[in-house]
Amino acid sequence: MATSRIDVLKQLLERDPASAFARYGLAMEYVNAGQLDTAVAEFRAILAADPAYSAAYFHGGQTLEKLGRLDEARALYREGIEATRDAHARAEMQAALDILGE
Repeated sequence: MATSRIDVLKQLLERDPASAFARYGLAMEYVNAGQLDTAVAEFRAILAADPAYSAAYFHGGQTLEKLGRLDEARALYREGIEATRDAHARAEMQAALDILGE
């Protein structure tokens, strides 16, 4: 029986619960599988452990948009802009805010 990517990533996290890389991969796999609420929870778990993980703000915000939770998406983008030092990531999040009509 084939093991899904989600199962593999969960196994990696069982071995190393602090792995932001594995948790980010898991969150993205949940997005791809349409499990958006679960993905948002994983993005938030990443940010709780590593508030500078800019991709989690951006993709977490996009996922919240897909769920129609636009105020939460705006808030997450704003938090990401404040938290990251990466100019490119800040610009992406600002563009997302602009599209949402900050």
